[in-house]
Amino acid sequence: MANLKSSKKDIRRSTKAHAKNTAIKSAIKTYVKKAKKAGESGDAKATVTAATTAIKAIDKAAQKGVIHKNQAARRKSRLAKALSNAKS
Repeated sequence: MANLKSSKKDIRRSTKAHAKNTAIKSAIKTYVKKAKKAGESGDAKATVTAATTAIKAIDKAAQKGVIHKNQAARRKSRLAKALSNAKS
């Protein structure tokens, strides 16, 4: 355990950030899974709304610095590719 007051504060801060980042990453994975499942079901309206939600979450995470912008682009690209393959 840290002795300095600032070190203790750093530990608290990084623990909070870790919890928040983990929750955001988990939410992104959930949204992507839902979008892929909606794409496989064939319901066009549900697929569009689920994909929009997933892309919005990915963009927000990249904007906040939870994930890198290139990773966000890659995830969106893979999602779009999976949805287009599901349609055909």
